Amino acid sequence: MFKIAKKRSLNPTVTEMSIEAPLIAKKAKAGQFIILRAKDDSERIPLTIAGTDPVAGTVDIIFQLVGAGTMQLNTLNEGECLHDFVGPLGKATEIDGLKNVCVVGGGVGCAIALPVARALHAAGAKVTGIVGFRNKDLVILEDEFRACCDELILVTDDGSYGQKGVVTAPLEQCIQNGANFDEVIAIGPLIMMKFVVATTKKYNVKTVVSMNPIMVDGTGMCGGCRLTVGGKTVFACVDGPDFDGFEVDFDEAMQRGTMYRDFEAHAREEQCNLLNQEVK
Repeated sequence: MFKIAKKRSLNPTVTEMSIEAPLIAKKAKAGQFIILRAKDDSERIPLTIAGTDPVAGTVDIIFQLVGAGTMQLNTLNEGECLHDFVGPLGKATEIDGLKNVCVVGGGVGCAIALPVARALHAAGAKVTGIVGFRNKDLVILEDEFRACCDELILVTDDGSYGQKGVVTAPLEQCIQNGANFDEVIAIGPLIMMKFVVATTKKYNVKTVVSMNPIMVDGTGMCGGCRLTVGGKTVFACVDGPDFDGFEVDFDEAMQRGTMYRDFEAHAREEQCNLLNQEVK
């Protein structure tokens, strides 16, 4: 029912797929997500929509091979179908009225940042993109970002490509140089977003972050994606995934994100063993 129209590897650990889902393609907006199951016995995986083509009726997803579910998803090839593909879920990123925005992406979070940058560019905003990766081999979507950003700053931790350092350094430099951003939108690992917020807060630059905690149903029923924002409990799936970065309790979110680490490691090991048996 949800056929894989295209599949390509963006780097050794990140895959992009275009899925035939015309109803979702017509309604989805930047910042929203889907929940899928690769096969009938697969776990549910929430993935932010990386792009859509309403004419072709396709939805793009980009995922990193980090667990059993994504490894199982990656075994499917063009022409095969996903078992479930539900969305669009969550609230779209608010871009109305923004004229000068900095979009900060980290690692595979750049897949989420890209549609936001595209939507801002299409709305006529000036877009400064700052994207960061561990090294040159992990860089993804550079050409796509250049196409929708008025300025793109690319950094790598080891300096193997672009500038050496982390995303907060050029962000702070831009602010100090008088960039006068209406808003900073940060999307990536929790620790990266925490330090982006710590940087922008010094200059009182409004900052929105995209939260991606563990989800099960994606409709607010299970409570697995709860966060503390502004001292109140919210659910990323229905209240977000975008939140005011100044109000997010990042330390709590990071602590909760480690709750299933042992379980996930065991599931990944089992999946690896199953894949090895299939190869043999």
